[in-house]
Amino acid sequence: MTQTLNFQRIAIAAHPQLPQAFVDSEKIAGFLKNRGIETISGSLYDEALRYQVKVKQVDLLIALGGDGTMLRAGHLCAPHGVPILGVNLGKFGFLTAIQREEWESALGKLLAGEGWLEDRMMLEAEQIRGTEQVGCWNVLNEVFVGRGEIVRPVHLDAHVDGRFLTTYVADGLIAATPTGSTAYALAAGGPILPPELRNILLVPVAPHLSIDRAIVLAEGSTVNITVRTDHQAIICRDGQPPLTLEDGDQVYVRAGHHTVKFLRIQDPGYFYRNLTPYMYNNPSIGNAK
Repeated sequence: MTQTLNFQRIAIAAHPQLPQAFVDSEKIAGFLKNRGIETISGSLYDEALRYQVKVKQVDLLIALGGDGTMLRAGHLCAPHGVPILGVNLGKFGFLTAIQREEWESALGKLLAGEGWLEDRMMLEAEQIRGTEQVGCWNVLNEVFVGRGEIVRPVHLDAHVDGRFLTTYVADGLIAATPTGSTAYALAAGGPILPPELRNILLVPVAPHLSIDRAIVLAEGSTVNITVRTDHQAIICRDGQPPLTLEDGDQVYVRAGHHTVKFLRIQDPGYFYRNLTPYMYNNPSIGNAK
């Protein structure tokens, strides 16, 4: 599957703590410039680069790093419709498109007209305290609502589309996208969803005498999670630093307005082919073969 893609100006964003990312960034910039493509390079947090994305002065962002880099790139690019091509310099690379040693051949194919855009849904998470909005965030992987440092479960009243579902007594509840189904939700026992779906996945974490099965909500559904606790509770979005929740706080999770566009060069069957190597040869424990 190919699409008509035309890239005249490309941003190259490196993970700020990976020196090899900046080395590769310079090489990629030179490769593209020699082929008539204008580039801008820098750290993913470089304000000049981020500004160029926000004002839509680039047609593509190449992200050099791991899955965390892809999440942060997604947060930056999705509101502005800028596609992302991921070069894996991390461990898993579930979200990246190409490995580090493959970038030159992959970019050659891209400039020759190969490639397609894969849409990934985002969530919108909203925290309400009383009648006031405390925060609102766009999320690519998951929202976690649950206990903090004290090892005691919280009570979480869950409503779907305004109808009561259940009260979870658990360490927490994950509301994940299909993208996030291979992240924390998978570790908590949830199913793997195809990335092109637009469903919300609910997965309880360490439930005690309450529903212990994951639930896939219908496309377009909204979940409301009300916290019932007399000790610390938190909300965490895409692995970012947690924020404190109080008793009675509500967290609404729904399909977001933004879509992350990942540029793919491999055929659409890549997702299923990659599952077995990742599932049975976890690279994060240092013994990948």
